[in-house]
Amino acid sequence: MERLSMRQIQHLYARAGFGITYKDLQQLKNKPLLTVVKELFEKSNDYSLIDLDFSLEEVKGKEMMSEENRKELRRLFKQSTENLNTRWMQQMSVTDAQLREKMTLFWHGHFACRSFNPLHNQQLNNTMRNLALGNFKDLLLAVSKSPAMLAFLNNQQNRKNSPNENFARELMELFTIGRGNYTENDVKESARAFTGWGFTPFTTEFVFRTKQHDFGDKTFMGHTGNFNGEDIIDIILKQKETARFICRKFYKFFVNENINETHVNQLADHFYQTNYNIGSTMFLIFSSDWFYSSENIGVNIKSPVEFIVGLTRQFYVSYESTDMLLFLQRALGQILFYPPNVSGWPGGKNWIDSSTLMYRLKIPSVILNNGIIELAGKTDPEEEAQVAMMQKQESQIHRKIKATADWDHFLQDLPQSISREQLVDYFLAPDLNKRKYALLSALSESTVKEIIIQLVSMPEYQLC
Repeated sequence: MERLSMRQIQHLYARAGFGITYKDLQQLKNKPLLTVVKELFEKSNDYSLIDLDFSLEEVKGKEMMSEENRKELRRLFKQSTENLNTRWMQQMSVTDAQLREKMTLFWHGHFACRSFNPLHNQQLNNTMRNLALGNFKDLLLAVSKSPAMLAFLNNQQNRKNSPNENFARELMELFTIGRGNYTENDVKESARAFTGWGFTPFTTEFVFRTKQHDFGDKTFMGHTGNFNGEDIIDIILKQKETARFICRKFYKFFVNENINETHVNQLADHFYQTNYNIGSTMFLIFSSDWFYSSENIGVNIKSPVEFIVGLTRQFYVSYESTDMLLFLQRALGQILFYPPNVSGWPGGKNWIDSSTLMYRLKIPSVILNNGIIELAGKTDPEEEAQVAMMQKQESQIHRKIKATADWDHFLQDLPQSISREQLVDYFLAPDLNKRKYALLSALSESTVKEIIIQLVSMPEYQLC
């Protein structure tokens, strides 16, 4: 495949990023495949870290706080993490480094972690961003040493006389090699190797506490020695099944929910042979002919974050309050920094149910018309009791979405002579050849703006 069709370029930018403007699409349509993919990667070389100021000096010694002050601290931390959430949503919505942010979103779900500490959340998020396209071992090791993950999976309490197995188990089951490829004894021995790994409170500093580490011999996956945590990671990465496990997740997220094992094995061979080079493996995905086959285009359901960010980018939407971005995430069932559990968000068809589909179909017209929408909304599991009480008092939550789409900016990217058929092709990813003319005739005689609002309110707009 030497050159990509416009539909295939849109497919690339939908999967490797959050969409492409009509103007940029026109500029890329005559370029060779490898040139288009290289440009996408090059744009992610220049990126920004999230750098909100979370000073924790004032909360040192919280064990001496009154219960009232502890509540205030929890409120402060929750608000700070929400600020981090909306800052990331805004960054994804405007950055040219789309691929890096999309990879950061992927790793955010892969290394699912919940921390009450906003400083730890920000550090882990930036770690993923820095290493998103680098070496998987470097990323895995950095995540494993992050205070957010050490606290979330209880490794701060992992000591030689009472090993805690939480991190050791999830390291293998969810982060690397997958269930069925290790034994319970491997979990126990791995946990011993990670004893003493911790962090200094109220900082992002990793510490190795030698007095709490088990320096005895361990037997892990057929190897025996005085292993530490890094040794365990090395042994896991030597197993070819680790490369296959990660590449299946790449394929499911970036290509298709329905796994093609031949393609996954091709990716796994490359991933393993390049010593777990993430960027090189992603380049292989996006430059492979099979990535652009019709069976892989317009078949994935957008996650709530992809949906919101994509809409915001496409129409240059600004929100009067960033709280609206949190509200939309909550309504659709995906709140950044609040995964449902250590397995992350299940994705795919799990994003859609009878209520969320209705919300998804309403939200575009509401945002683009600055209207009113009624959303009961899904909430964070820890807030369910609070929401249940609120729902007793009022049956629905009424919210006004204060959003402004820059229609002038958007419409100036479109040619004045653009046809309805071209609009359908641009906004709807699925192959609609069999019903395109029926769809075109169903569009009311309206302005271009009104036709666009009709298109983005269709179920097909939920697919990429």
